[in-house]
Parts: sequence; C-alpha cells; structure tokens
Amino acid sequence: MIKASKKDKLTEEQYAVTKMCGTEPPFSGKYNKHFEMGIYICVCCEHPLFTSDTKFDSGSGWPSFWQQVNPNAINKKEDNTLQMTRIEITCAKCNSHLGHIFDDGPKPTGKRYCVNSLALKFKKENK
Repeated sequence: MIKASKKDKLTEEQYAVTKMCGTEPPFSGKYNKHFEMGIYICVCCEHPLFTSDTKFDSGSGWPSFWQQVNPNAINKKEDNTLQMTRIEITCAKCNSHLGHIFDDGPKPTGKRYCVNSLALKFKKENK
C-alpha cells in the first residue's frame, strides 16, 4: 500500500501556503471574520495553534490572534523576503508555514499573529 503524501491531503492552495510559504489574498480566507468558540489547528497535522478566545478583528484581512495556544505551539524565525524583515510563524509540530507575527496587536501581549486561513482547520467547542 502506498501512503499518501502531504500534498495529496491538501488542496493546491493549502499546499502553496503551508509548504511553499505562500499567502492567500487579504479578506479571502474563511476564518477572517469567523468568531465561533473553539480551537484553530494546523491544516497539515492538526496540532493545536490558537483558541478563539485570543482571536480579534485586526482589519488586516487575515485571521489574527494575540497569543498562541501554548508557548510551544509555534516556531518563529526571521524572514527577509519582500525586501523587509518580518518574523515568520510555522507549526511547531510539522513546520508548515502559517503566516507572520507583528508587534501591533492588542493587550495583553501586543502581538498580532497574522495567519492564513488556508493553514488552519477549526474545531468547534462542544458545550
């Protein structure tokens, strides 16, 4: 039996974002204006990344969070593409590209984790 590759489990758009460090167009992602209670997980490996409690509307056109689900959920590394210096964020479990982190978010952290919807899945909170 041949095991399916990660590329076979993702749409072309998801693969372009998570494995090729792409970006979806602003205001196009399904989680940009999504505010149900639950947890956002990596589309590639289902590793928990963010909770809805930390999501906010940044007006940037991408889902934004002021904190990751735990200190070990996300890796950060310098990104010098596009003739600027930013901090790229990737899934700590599978290293898939999620987006970038900026220092213009709300209190208490002042951070804005700017994430592509295509890099996320959502698990609704059961009440």
